[in-house]
Amino acid sequence: MDPFDAGAGGLLRQPRAVWATAGASVVAFMGIGLVDPILPSIAGGLNATPGQVSLLFTSYFLITAVAMLLTGFVSSRIGGRRTLLLGLAFVVVFAGLAGTSGSVGELVGFRAGWGLGNALFVSTALAVIVGAAVGGSAAAILLYESALGLGMACGPLLGALLGDASWRYPFFGTAFLMAVGFLCIAAFLKEQPKPARKTSLLDPLKALGHGGLASAAVSAFFYNYTFFTVLAFTPFVLNMSPYRSGAVFFAWGVLLAVFSVIVAPRMQRRFGSLKVLGGSLVLLAADVLVLGYGDHTTAIVCTILSGAFIGVNNTVYTELALGVSDAPRPVASAGYNFVRWFAAAAAPYFAPRIEEWTGSLRVPFVVAAVTAVAGALVVVVRRRALTGEAEELETKHATEDSVTVFAN
Repeated sequence: MDPFDAGAGGLLRQPRAVWATAGASVVAFMGIGLVDPILPSIAGGLNATPGQVSLLFTSYFLITAVAMLLTGFVSSRIGGRRTLLLGLAFVVVFAGLAGTSGSVGELVGFRAGWGLGNALFVSTALAVIVGAAVGGSAAAILLYESALGLGMACGPLLGALLGDASWRYPFFGTAFLMAVGFLCIAAFLKEQPKPARKTSLLDPLKALGHGGLASAAVSAFFYNYTFFTVLAFTPFVLNMSPYRSGAVFFAWGVLLAVFSVIVAPRMQRRFGSLKVLGGSLVLLAADVLVLGYGDHTTAIVCTILSGAFIGVNNTVYTELALGVSDAPRPVASAGYNFVRWFAAAAAPYFAPRIEEWTGSLRVPFVVAAVTAVAGALVVVVRRRALTGEAEELETKHATEDSVTVFAN
């Protein structure tokens, strides 16, 4: 079945609750790339170094990673709707506070609180969409990936438009939009059934004992280091005005959205998920290597082009995390995300420091290329574990779609 079919169960015919959650997800993902075009402006406004400003990503994703162990514990007790609203409330408060920061330390701390709220929301959103959507998990995942791509594209654009006047305005803008999302979910989303069994704090870690899930998580860890080297370090390399930087990352996000939602599923049907993932990771490695060694124009082109490979990877990894393990989807996804988000915290911290230690802007991209290849090698070496049980689990997971509490 074509998930874009506008008929019953298609992507375009979904309940208002699904669209409300997807809309709020767009804003949540906007918060990831929001600071990209204004990183140099923040550094100038707060008299901070690139390494200090990069901690905006590190604190955000470090808290997000740790919070993955808490989200299932919370949502299995208070329900998906309340977890979404709690996460949105945290984002509204801490995004607003981030706009009032008087030092880079305050801003990093507020971004950490923002990361906690985003973890509660994002980790629950896919499962809520899966549970409320018509058409099964395929349409729900595509809708979620559409929200991710649109958010990643619009985040830098919003950051540039508002940040041109002041680096503080994008934070206030995000707080306002998330408040709107809070009201929409409160109005349109009804509480979904709670799982029969409550999730413990250790369940996600136990789920990583499954070889396939552990392999997917380790490969995604290496990939995410590459991904967030591009996202967090490239703005300093490009050294452009907020408008121009925002335009570059908007184009990057558009490619990410198109390739994650339209291109990736078609490539998977033709070549298979693991071949697509391995090939895309190798191409991403080549792209970031050229980005590091090319001139300014080449760096711009490669930054935009990386969105295509990142879009493909995001879709395939999401499906692997949701389908490879015999653990319930919420638990498996929490364990997977716990591992991979640590790389998202590490890359923004290490990339500028590697540049400082080596005195070369190229070396951080060499490291990023190596980690992308490492992710591909994990896929090749562990391909049996990544595919061996997928068919057996398909039927089992199909029965969980209506009761899943949180996922990616």
